[in-house]
Amino acid sequence: MTSAAATPGLDALSDTHTGQTWAYSLVLTLTGIALGVSGMPAPLYGIYQSTWHLTPLTTTVIFAVYAFAALAAVLVSGTISDAVGRKPVLLAATATLVVGLVVFLLAQNVWMLLLARMLHGAAVGSIVVAGAAALMDLRPDHGRRTGQLSGAAFNIGITFAILGSSLLAQYAPYPLRLPFVVIGALVVAIGVGLLALRETHTERGQSSLRVAKPSVPSEIRGDFWFAALGVMAAWSVLGVLLSLFPTLAAQKTGVHNLVFGGAVVAVSAFAAALVQLAATDLEARRSALVGDLGMAVSLLLTIPALASHNPYAVFAISAVLGAAFGLSFGGSLRHLSNVVPAGRRGETMSAYYLLAYSAMAFPTIGAGWAATEWGLDAIYPWFAALAAAACLVAGWLGIRPSTR
Repeated sequence: MTSAAATPGLDALSDTHTGQTWAYSLVLTLTGIALGVSGMPAPLYGIYQSTWHLTPLTTTVIFAVYAFAALAAVLVSGTISDAVGRKPVLLAATATLVVGLVVFLLAQNVWMLLLARMLHGAAVGSIVVAGAAALMDLRPDHGRRTGQLSGAAFNIGITFAILGSSLLAQYAPYPLRLPFVVIGALVVAIGVGLLALRETHTERGQSSLRVAKPSVPSEIRGDFWFAALGVMAAWSVLGVLLSLFPTLAAQKTGVHNLVFGGAVVAVSAFAAALVQLAATDLEARRSALVGDLGMAVSLLLTIPALASHNPYAVFAISAVLGAAFGLSFGGSLRHLSNVVPAGRRGETMSAYYLLAYSAMAFPTIGAGWAATEWGLDAIYPWFAALAAAACLVAGWLGIRPSTR
């Protein structure tokens, strides 16, 4: 998280709207921390499962309710921030993030976990959208660099949050309490910084509050489905990676240390961040295509890696899968941003994120239900094969001539 804020050159350019040279770094860091909060419970799900005797289906529903809440926030927070400003939305979302952490801290049952995840979904969805708009307000001529850094911050935030929560849960007292206290203190510190932030969106006019209507312009339909199928495959993998994969990796390798499960996810996220930082000069369509094909291959390779019971093999394939994810997601988003007509961006991106969050939620719930019925070990190869097939379909759409 702090790595994104400390990237060389971030403070070299003064914000032309507020004169606050730290504003861009602050908003970028908030984005990374928010996404980190979304992933930090991943190493703790195993404790919840064993302590409260949760089924894999219950665990995945707890995870998926976050995606539904985030989707709802994505559809409305952009127009709200256009109408009232970025700062009020970011402050409200940050406060909601803290409330969700408090609910996690006090959780005594599944319903409290569901409420906490719902609050975090709404908060993170709002921060992602309003934060992206604020970054563009602050540096309007650096959209490509902002997209690169935002994607890296996403994965760096997840990396440090998951590693931190797994270390605290394994070696510190109160494993289901202390991680939320520590991350909560960081979020509160960012919130204090936001209070000093000057509003970045000063020319608001008479924007109306409305839900962004998902729609795809007919002239870019082929490009849209190439990008959308890529992100759907990537985010379905992300959902299972964050909710079930740490438990499966521990079962297959016999390493039940929480840090191992957290590190398996963290190495994927960190590899994705590194690739996104390094691949900016790679043409967007080619990046997405390489990522789609790479995810298909690496997903299939996770099956023998898990079957080997070798933790080093699991780490290695997790890193490869994360790198492919970074290329696929980053390339797909950049490609769609390049081709969507300027006047249709809101509705097109609404459709894009509607499919992305649905792909995170529904396949994850399906995998949880199947794991409850037949066992996680038995269903994972089928999930990997289906997700790999979706990646190949996305790749095929990228290879064939454009239908525009």
